[in-house]
Amino acid sequence: MDELLPRSLTPSVLAVLVRRGADFAAAEDAVQDALVEAVRVWPQEAPRDPKGWLVTVAWRRFLDATRADASRRRREDRLDEEPAPGPAPAVDDTLQLYFLCAHPSLTPSSAVALTLRAVGGLTTRQIARAYLVPEATMAQRISRAKRTVSGVRFDRAGDVSTVLRVLYLVFNEGYSGDVDLAAEAIRLTRQLAAAIDHPEVAGLLALMLLHHARRVSRTAPDGSLVPLAEQDRGLWDTGMIAEGVAILQAALARDRLGEFQAQAAVAALHADAPTAGKTDWVQIVEWYDELVGLTDSPVVRLNRAVAVGEADGPRAGLAELAVLSDALPRHTAVAAYLHERDGDLPTAARLYAEAAHKAPTLAERDHLTRQAARLNAGLRR
Repeated sequence: MDELLPRSLTPSVLAVLVRRGADFAAAEDAVQDALVEAVRVWPQEAPRDPKGWLVTVAWRRFLDATRADASRRRREDRLDEEPAPGPAPAVDDTLQLYFLCAHPSLTPSSAVALTLRAVGGLTTRQIARAYLVPEATMAQRISRAKRTVSGVRFDRAGDVSTVLRVLYLVFNEGYSGDVDLAAEAIRLTRQLAAAIDHPEVAGLLALMLLHHARRVSRTAPDGSLVPLAEQDRGLWDTGMIAEGVAILQAALARDRLGEFQAQAAVAALHADAPTAGKTDWVQIVEWYDELVGLTDSPVVRLNRAVAVGEADGPRAGLAELAVLSDALPRHTAVAAYLHERDGDLPTAARLYAEAAHKAPTLAERDHLTRQAARLNAGLRR
């Protein structure tokens, strides 16, 4: 059934309805109704044109939902706009829908949350984790965003920075679900880079490519995580790295530094090191200093503490870590790593175990549990 009902059709069908005058919330409900109907009908008789079928059914469901409150003239006008039978145009509306969801009537954070939920396919829990807020808080934020845009004509697109933030968070959610979110984010960012001459668009594309180049080496055959220092660099995609570095260099040459360019510079320094031991941590700390100035993000400060621990020694890293909130995601895991490097193995083992209980994913939990077990086994000898 997944092959008959690709998840990637949903944004395109939703965009058609919005363009034809449906308000966002009603269009989203209509598309969901059409998907439910497809699950019931398609196993017995799959349509030749899945998108055209979904557009037609979703539009009819939208009309049914609004008919009771609309005047006869309004209903007749809308019926005249019903898409004609036949194949739907092979147009990718996804990026356009990202811009439409970043509507000026929404705050940037609400626009990002709404787009991630409605178009990116992320769950409320995933979005809440990305924003470091409780799931209930994010659910309320998304509901408020839907109410705000309900009935609004989407005739003014949102700004580039909001769309970039959405694409970045979609990419970070990785490779789960019916659609490869990382590959989809790269595809859309390439489209955006081709359409807009903007150094931060280029910076985000470079960042994605440099991270994606290491994808194969990030997990072992059994599915366990492989830390960056232990990855087989022979598996890295050198062509993708070269493309990412070239795009980054062109963006940096324009002297309009932004956070995505700075993050890409950090990724490029990791990619450029022939071995983990030859990583230029001093330069990485300098780029994190730039990032702190651009974003003042606690997550950036946490990553900077790791880099300082590598460049100046674990105690320097622990000193940086001490001024950050221990409620930050992965704070305990970073503390465990730095204590291990400092030779305090009992503390490191205890912290690895604590970090495992807080891990946001099963793969991270298993990795941290193995780290704790490794140190505890050595302490018992």
